[in-house]
Amino acid sequence: MSEKKSVDEKISVILKKFDTKAVIFDLDGTLLDNNSFHRKTWEAYLKNIEKVISPEEFHAYINGRTNKDAIEYIYGRKMSEEESTKYTLEKESLYRKLYKPFIKPVPGLLHFLEILHKKNIPMAIATSGIQPNIDFMFENLPIKHYFKVIVNSSHIMNGKPHPEIYLKAASQLDISPKNCLVFEDAVVGIRSAKAAGMKVIAVATTQTKEELSIADMIVDDFNFDGNE
Repeated sequence: MSEKKSVDEKISVILKKFDTKAVIFDLDGTLLDNNSFHRKTWEAYLKNIEKVISPEEFHAYINGRTNKDAIEYIYGRKMSEEESTKYTLEKESLYRKLYKPFIKPVPGLLHFLEILHKKNIPMAIATSGIQPNIDFMFENLPIKHYFKVIVNSSHIMNGKPHPEIYLKAASQLDISPKNCLVFEDAVVGIRSAKAAGMKVIAVATTQTKEELSIADMIVDDFNFDGNE
């Protein structure tokens, strides 16, 4: 049996197990293994404002959150959309500059997207990120045509772990949440999807498998090795 066929069979088993009629992906750390670059960007940004945060704080208050939530945590106060957007655009411009020479999909992603496409399973992105970063990904990876729906932080009132972003994606796909399978890399995102009534597979690019244990399944990447 070829490795490719083996992966295809694993995918079929997973889709059947979770009664999957649509698949929704987080972006950062899920489609792209880029959170180390987001962290490097935050570190550079924080250095400029003479502030330090611990890895624990990063996972709890930065990773997976909307930029507005992260910026407000860093500065320790509520902000207007205008003020938080100013800081967000500064940080995200730096991220794209740092990451562009290294951008690549999580292993196995391109094959997985093609399999889902061939099975006529609609796909969506539900990301706490901003549209310029989504456009940046699509400019560098040929995957835009796979996604029927894209929901970003500007489309919601409540960031993850609130379920709003996943409920909105399911609604736009016109698929019941119970039949949506979500891929996430962060605990805050897993909580969001599960609160929406969805099954979640965690991709262990950013946090440990122990930290991700609230997910319904954990994988190393989209080759679906190391399933737990």
